[in-house]
Amino acid sequence: MSRIHYKEFKGITLLARDLRNNQTPSEKLLWEVLRRKGLFRYKFLRQHPVFYRENKNWVDFFIADFYCSTLKLIIELDGASHEGRKDYDSERDSKLNSKGLEVLRINNYELTDINNVIGIIKNSIENRILQLSDYKPDNSPSLILKGRGKGEEFKNKRE
Repeated sequence: MSRIHYKEFKGITLLARDLRNNQTPSEKLLWEVLRRKGLFRYKFLRQHPVFYRENKNWVDFFIADFYCSTLKLIIELDGASHEGRKDYDSERDSKLNSKGLEVLRINNYELTDINNVIGIIKNSIENRILQLSDYKPDNSPSLILKGRGKGEEFKNKRE
């Protein structure tokens, strides 16, 4: 866990910016789905710092791969960098859950079937809507892929 002096938030911002500028291929692929409210009209941010504990002189934080503040939903892609870190990831998820954030973990190999991943994210979004509000079908946000037509599957640009 990093302890960063409170005045060094600029360093956190620079770290997140560096991660955005050096995305993995898996992050790039999922970002094409999530960006510009492209998935179910919810805004996702990528490589977004999430603070979970603050003191006068320092903060503890994680940088989420993708974060939606409306749904309090974090999407984490687990690739090679997560191998052998199950305990760390589990502890991290627990800390984030204690702050009311839901963490959805997706393995990089699952992205070979992007439409299945979209379905998993859709289910997670629907569950969050139920958890966070008095769910009424008339008031629910539209779950249509904005800009890609009703019911159309996402097409990988490489195809």
